[in-house]
Amino acid sequence: MRFPLIIKFRRSEATIYGKSEKYPYYRLAYRAAGKRIVRSFATYSEVKTEADKKVRELATGNQGVALSAKEVADALAIRDALANFKQSTGHRLTAVQAVTGYLDAVKLLPAGYNVADSVRGYLSTIAVVQRKPLADAVTDFCEARKAKAVALPGKRPSLNPVYVADTARRLKEFAGTFTGTSVADLAKTHIDAFVAAHKTLSAKSRNHLRATLRMFLGWCVRHDYLPANHRLLETDGLQNEPLDTAPIDFYRPKELRALLKHSSADMRSIIALQALAGLRLQEALWLDWGEVFGIAGHVEISTSKSKTRQRRLVEICPALEQWLAPYRGKEGKVATQTLNGYTAAFIVLRKSLKIPSRRNGLRHGFVTYHFAMHQNENSTSALAGNSPTMIHGHYKGLATKAEAKKWFNVRPANAGVKTASFSKQAGA
Repeated sequence: MRFPLIIKFRRSEATIYGKSEKYPYYRLAYRAAGKRIVRSFATYSEVKTEADKKVRELATGNQGVALSAKEVADALAIRDALANFKQSTGHRLTAVQAVTGYLDAVKLLPAGYNVADSVRGYLSTIAVVQRKPLADAVTDFCEARKAKAVALPGKRPSLNPVYVADTARRLKEFAGTFTGTSVADLAKTHIDAFVAAHKTLSAKSRNHLRATLRMFLGWCVRHDYLPANHRLLETDGLQNEPLDTAPIDFYRPKELRALLKHSSADMRSIIALQALAGLRLQEALWLDWGEVFGIAGHVEISTSKSKTRQRRLVEICPALEQWLAPYRGKEGKVATQTLNGYTAAFIVLRKSLKIPSRRNGLRHGFVTYHFAMHQNENSTSALAGNSPTMIHGHYKGLATKAEAKKWFNVRPANAGVKTASFSKQAGA
């Protein structure tokens, strides 16, 4: 018999090599799965039988013939391991996914580190994210904040009730937009779409909306409803935009006179305190009469009533003293209306007098005219509860001293007219 002997079946073939003095075994060679396989046999009958078997297997496209006995055993062990994994976890992985995934993980680890131990160590340092429906998370968040909006006797609530209500309204709208969504499933596209749907809001209001969403997402991280590395804050929708640069607007002396003259007794004191003492609307609504008349010649804004939580005293100018005179002897709250009730009544009053809307126009009027009269941002900021930088940057040059005198001489019709002035300390 002449060697090498070629065994063929259809298009498959294998080659048998005879014995030699240097190698006393028959050898079978064939190509499978892109590589050359060589195996040795002691007798010709064994090699011939195996050659006939292999060419038929190759003809059927069976790539398993490229595996050694040990590799076959390993493949079967991998199959059993994947079956056990599916049974215990419910997840299905292919052998390719398991091997390539493991190799990718090993590449990321320093030499000598074990994948399983490294994963266990990582999991011990992170919180396990819980599945929480977005609507339920919003409800829990809003309920937790409600208690902070309730004031204890004699104290100011930690959070403004109006702010808490507005936050709840916005977040419930957010949850209603994406019903059936879990917090952990939120994506940047959800945030972008929600913010983009509020194009009619002012830039300032949209920034407040963004702040609300950022606050809620932070709460979700602390409660393990979102992973700490969620990256939702990076989305374009949560990046603040420049604020509108509309100039400060304020009421004029003639408009203030009309508002005070035609307002009801319930509203008149609130209007006067904003316009002639520079109180913020909510500060005026929170006041007690004891804080108006308790310190001679001054209105006290306590830490519990001040927006900035810093106590300040505002001098009562002669005009304000005359507007407040009918209220001397009163006790309890200055305001008899809620914020919404007062705001609605003020709008009706303003429209009846054909006075244009000027946002925060009464307080802006006080700050503008006080600064125009005294030209001292430090004294004006002390009375208004603002920073000197804010006063100088936003109120400088908006009115003349003559206009300021008219503003602070707006008095009741039956009062004598005197030149308005503040104490030397206030105007210094």
